[in-house]
Amino acid sequence: MIGRLYAESLSGAEIDIEYEDGRRRPLDAMRWLEPIDGDEAMLSRCAGPTLDVGSGPGRLTVALTRRGVAALGIDVTPHAVRLTREAGGLALCRDVFGRVPGSGRWATALLADGNIGIGGDPVALLRRMRELVRPGGEVIAEVAPPGTESVTERVRLRHGAVTGSWFGWASVSACAVPALARRTGFTVTDRHEETGRWFAYLR
Repeated sequence: MIGRLYAESLSGAEIDIEYEDGRRRPLDAMRWLEPIDGDEAMLSRCAGPTLDVGSGPGRLTVALTRRGVAALGIDVTPHAVRLTREAGGLALCRDVFGRVPGSGRWATALLADGNIGIGGDPVALLRRMRELVRPGGEVIAEVAPPGTESVTERVRLRHGAVTGSWFGWASVSACAVPALARRTGFTVTDRHEETGRWFAYLR
């Protein structure tokens, strides 16, 4: 979810996610500006340096910083990075598949809010996570509930007649995580639900 329309959504504009088959649903990016029930399931496991991938406006990065945990958010939207910095977090405008500081040394990497879908290729993304975390490091991914279908789709953002570019996005069911882990060099240590959200922990 990149570009000007995403930035506008973070400022309150009513932006939709549009699918190739014509379906639409509200983006509602404003919800990422404040803590969300279930965040503690991720935050409580971050004791060492943590990389927040697709950090958006930085609620998790900022929360960790306030707890005294070294944290860096990376996001491809400059406005989101500015919001993180203004709130007291450290963030850089970076693509996770590009150059990321501390590669191979992060104790934890977060893929919150469904960000395991970044790029539409969860296998490629988790292989990249394997390069970013240190040996024995953990990736915490928020996933779809068990029983839902894992899908990869092309989507774009829309505001009225104005649309962004199409990009790939994936949804990964909690049931599909063990197979993904095996393909990417991880082991699933836990999967659980917290306040209606599902999390998978990979080492």
